[in-house]
Amino acid sequence: MPFASIVVPAFNATATLRPTLESLLDQSWRELEIVVVDDGSTDETADLAAGFAARDSRIRVVRQANRGLAGARNSGIAAARGEVVGFCDADDLWMPGKLSAHIAHLRAAPQVGLSYSGSALIDTEGRLTGHAQKPRLTGMTAAHVFKRNPVGNGSAPVFRRAALEALAWRPRFETERDWVFDETFRQSEDIECWTRLALTTDWQLEGVPGLLTCYRINPGGLSANTTAQLASWERMVDKLRPMAPEFFARHETAARAYQLRYLARRAVSDSDGATARALIANALRLSRAPLREEPAKTLTTWAAAHALDRFGPSVLGFAKRLHPKFRATR
Repeated sequence: MPFASIVVPAFNATATLRPTLESLLDQSWRELEIVVVDDGSTDETADLAAGFAARDSRIRVVRQANRGLAGARNSGIAAARGEVVGFCDADDLWMPGKLSAHIAHLRAAPQVGLSYSGSALIDTEGRLTGHAQKPRLTGMTAAHVFKRNPVGNGSAPVFRRAALEALAWRPRFETERDWVFDETFRQSEDIECWTRLALTTDWQLEGVPGLLTCYRINPGGLSANTTAQLASWERMVDKLRPMAPEFFARHETAARAYQLRYLARRAVSDSDGATARALIANALRLSRAPLREEPAKTLTTWAAAHALDRFGPSVLGFAKRLHPKFRATR
């Protein structure tokens, strides 16, 4: 039995699955299995995964009709045999020491149920962009998870199996396996899961140092989906609010402001100045918490949004020369 499982949800991922699997097979921790979940692909994803499995017995392939990212992850969890379970989307990469670092962390900190890392951002060709998600690693409260999403993306976490079991439930209509991720969400399923873990269990979330995940950013269309992203986030809040009404009464407004600031930064990254300016204005109108708690990032977002809206995309190059650490992340 492998000690660790890595679940790889894959839908029409022929273009990126090969480097993803190669990065996972290159892990310094060798006692692992890789569960590729082909989520109803119509391209060569299943054949590509099967070819890898034929060459390396550590890879198994699960095939299913399309259920979405959350559904593919849930099927992977059900098939996984490891004591720890990590996730890597089929267009992302893991650095060779990532799994070892998380296993050492979980062994040293028995109270931690979810271990995560920072992420370097890569472009569609797999090249480093020079930007990164560098989250806070310790002292995570439920409020910080809700407002700031330190895990960052779905390829960053490695779970203790007991923590996944604490999150699992089975809807009345489900006949095949439990859910950990809510399959009714097509967006915000990640932050819904992390926040539910923080709110409803005693398991802690902590990070390990380093940019151990390479998270692929697809340019274009980021700001076009801000309405859908915000609606999905609001639906997540509506779902979780009854579980902890006092918590949401205290933190919901500030968390919404942080979400709007995040979407404003995504709009800046997509060179959509008008949308970015409206989003950051709405964020500060709702709550001054982002300005009070993270003034540099908030003011940088405000300035970038206004400059972009007034002067156009050419201003971004100048802004990056003045402030090279600016990046459209949380």
